[in-house]
Amino acid sequence: MKKYRFGFDICGLVLFFLIMIPNFVWFVVPAPHDILRVESVTLVVDNIASIAQVVMVVGLCIFRNIGREKIRITNFIIVTTVCSLIYFLCWILYYLGITNVGVILGLTIFPCLAFLFYSFDRKNMFAFVPALIFMICHLVYAIINYIV
Repeated sequence: MKKYRFGFDICGLVLFFLIMIPNFVWFVVPAPHDILRVESVTLVVDNIASIAQVVMVVGLCIFRNIGREKIRITNFIIVTTVCSLIYFLCWILYYLGITNVGVILGLTIFPCLAFLFYSFDRKNMFAFVPALIFMICHLVYAIINYIV
């Protein structure tokens, strides 16, 4: 805990809101073949994922590792950006009516990886651990509800 202090990380908040933009659009504008609007059968996993997501966002935004460098282009930031772009591409494919396993997994895995790589780059274990839990729960949710 000595390595961390409270402080606002605007980049963490921006990453979260960028990742959430397609979700906000989806809430308002349904996709043509919208398989994601079915009742979930993994309610406990979903609740754990929701809690982990909130803790992750709090970790991303208010806990700062004092040993981290200023934000700059690193391999982890590049991979975070690539994961985010692949995630946006998967949403485009989804809105084009493509709902195969690859697209569903892309919508599930790539935003989580973006959070994991960003928190790793920022040396922020307060965000990394809940992001990992969120990813596992999100993956279980997707596999059980849409793939199996």
